[in-house]
Amino acid sequence: MSELKRDLGVWGAASIVVGTVIGSGIFLVPKSMVMNVGSAEMVIFVFIFGGLLSLAGALTYAELSAAMPEAGGEYVYLREAYGPFFAFLYGWTQMWVAKSGSIATLATAFFTYMANFFPALEGVITEVHLPILGLLTIKSGQIFAMVVVALLGWLNYYGVRVGGNVQVGVTIVKVGLIALLIIVGLTFSGGTTANFTTSIPAAGGVAGFFAALVAALWAYDGWNNVSMVSSEIKNPQKNLPLALVFGTLAVMAIYILANLAYFYVLPASGVAGSDRVAAEMMRRIWGAGGANAVSVAAMISIFAALNGSILTGSRVPYAMARDGLFFKSIGEVHPKYYTPANSIIALSAWSMLLILSGGYDQLFTYVIFASWILYGMATASVLVLRRKRPDMPRPYRAVGYPVIPIVFVLVAIALILSTLQKSPRESLLGLGIMATGIPFYLHWKKK
Repeated sequence: MSELKRDLGVWGAASIVVGTVIGSGIFLVPKSMVMNVGSAEMVIFVFIFGGLLSLAGALTYAELSAAMPEAGGEYVYLREAYGPFFAFLYGWTQMWVAKSGSIATLATAFFTYMANFFPALEGVITEVHLPILGLLTIKSGQIFAMVVVALLGWLNYYGVRVGGNVQVGVTIVKVGLIALLIIVGLTFSGGTTANFTTSIPAAGGVAGFFAALVAALWAYDGWNNVSMVSSEIKNPQKNLPLALVFGTLAVMAIYILANLAYFYVLPASGVAGSDRVAAEMMRRIWGAGGANAVSVAAMISIFAALNGSILTGSRVPYAMARDGLFFKSIGEVHPKYYTPANSIIALSAWSMLLILSGGYDQLFTYVIFASWILYGMATASVLVLRRKRPDMPRPYRAVGYPVIPIVFVLVAIALILSTLQKSPRESLLGLGIMATGIPFYLHWKKK
């Protein structure tokens, strides 16, 4: 049987971290954050806090990924620490909702920005009445988004090196464009540091802080994706920790500088009043052309995140199938291209159906709560495995152990409780969606 090949170098791995993290979030979330915490200073603080929290996770995952450089990332850590059941629930949720929903969200955001230049993409092709979904409206943009997903799935089908090279190239262009936005903002003659002390009435307090932190963590989400392709990275014991730690630090620096640029040009009220803060900043500086430039930067940013999501996400159902806990064909490796070809096809196809249905947003919201439970458990697995398997070779040991992983787990618990209190219905529905996998787990485990 063919196996996956180690064709990704440190730059490919680092570009997965940076490329999948920086999607559309940095262009959008400052508005909701300032409306929750009320001031420019607090928005910057929350971005720093969220970045340090993500770095704590990256430092922890660096030990896990170097010790267990297998396809699947968190699936492997959960399996080794707690057994196959929780690993399966993670993989099941990733395949059907979390990762596929993320891909659908990114692809739709891509066509939304593209529609700024081609309004015809917003045109309705047809409306279909379906028994369960009700009225299904199909737009030209949805078809376009499905074609983009199919194209990237096709590229990744032909080798991890192909997908990795695309990721490196697009990430370099993306970071260059965002750096340009930052420089233009921070050197704008009409900007002022007085904006950094501006504020607006907001929710504030602990609830406001956690609501803003959730938005920041959504912008940081994806730093863990590189661990999913651990079995295809050259010298993983060295390159995986480097990619995780320095990739996360790079994203953190970009986010903080971007927000400094936003608030240098716009007061807190200006950021709160704009759905697309980066576009509003550039509109103030360069007029309509500046806003269009941001749309191009956002599209390239989303494209890189989309490619990275397909590249990494397809390795989770592959790992499940290899353990006999998913459809057998999903665990096959292409004999010529050495990719989990069937898994790439399955994930891409399901994501395309979610785009067409238009129901992914709600599903994605539902599983955030359930997903964070498993993220917390995956991070805690470094503590479990230090006790359960003390003799496991650990080429890299987490800096600040055990304090840093414990802090991450405690904040994850606080986020879970906050989400449960704020959105109990959605949280419980998310657990229900995850639980739909239990009969399938019992079936495959019995086989």
